[in-house]
Amino acid sequence: MRIAVEGCCHGELDRIYAALKHLERVENITIDLLLVCGDFQPVRNMGDLSVLACPDRYRSLGTFHQYYDGSKVAPFPTLFVGGNHEASNYLWELYHGGWAAPNIYFLGMAGVINFGGLRIGGLSGIYKQQHYEQGYPESQPYNDNEARSIYHVRKYNIHRIAQIRDPIDIIMTHDWPRGIAHHGNTRQLIARKPFLSGEINSNTLGSYPSEYLLKKLRPDFWFAAHLHVKFAAIYRHDNATAELTKFLSLDKCLPNRDFLQVLDFPEATGPLVFSYDEEWLAIIRASHEYLTLSKVQKRLPDDETARA
Repeated sequence: MRIAVEGCCHGELDRIYAALKHLERVENITIDLLLVCGDFQPVRNMGDLSVLACPDRYRSLGTFHQYYDGSKVAPFPTLFVGGNHEASNYLWELYHGGWAAPNIYFLGMAGVINFGGLRIGGLSGIYKQQHYEQGYPESQPYNDNEARSIYHVRKYNIHRIAQIRDPIDIIMTHDWPRGIAHHGNTRQLIARKPFLSGEINSNTLGSYPSEYLLKKLRPDFWFAAHLHVKFAAIYRHDNATAELTKFLSLDKCLPNRDFLQVLDFPEATGPLVFSYDEEWLAIIRASHEYLTLSKVQKRLPDDETARA
């Protein structure tokens, strides 16, 4: 099975799909799945566009609405997580994941799904400390502040993903796990993005909740985006097991940018369709009572209680 990974979409579905079709023709290959690591911008209409958290000069209806209304059909099964430039009102309707359009599946604010025999997990949004411990006090129609706070990662979802016990093949997020910049070519990264040097040197670049999940879940692969740069790293978990996670972040969809990578998964021989993950469904059911639609998050159970 071949999986294409894309960084930030920014509503450029037509260009991404065209690039994949070109790759198939030139390389004489078949691409079985597309993973998009956030800023997908599933804008259906002008109402969704008004919620998009971005400067006015970047607001564009894009082409997703054509896939939503059926005038176009995604040529590749597409799985995405949310970022920090989204039609968050629509993604809230799919909080636990679901079909955003035919052949286009949203993984949810947190989720796990199966495809081709692989378990693919993910987390939407970006980390901001001031909202991490909160519930969800936002209500629609969102004001300017709510249109941004709604996509900030909540501890509730980190707690849910942390309950996973069965092995995970792939994790998708928008922002990076904290510290991952030190496990690749850091010098080259700083040369490409000099403004990141301060955060890299102080080890504040990235999300500490994602760092926690990286160490706890130990997936084979971790894909991300957000910083608009291609960066690869290998995170070695410990010497006793020799376990490692291959990290890859990609750029946004623009000409002459590294926004796509195609990877082979020869061990993935299952059906090339999305299917629910039984363990994740059990976690959704067990954790639902702690989903808090107010500012003060309900107290989350310890791991032993959560798994009971």
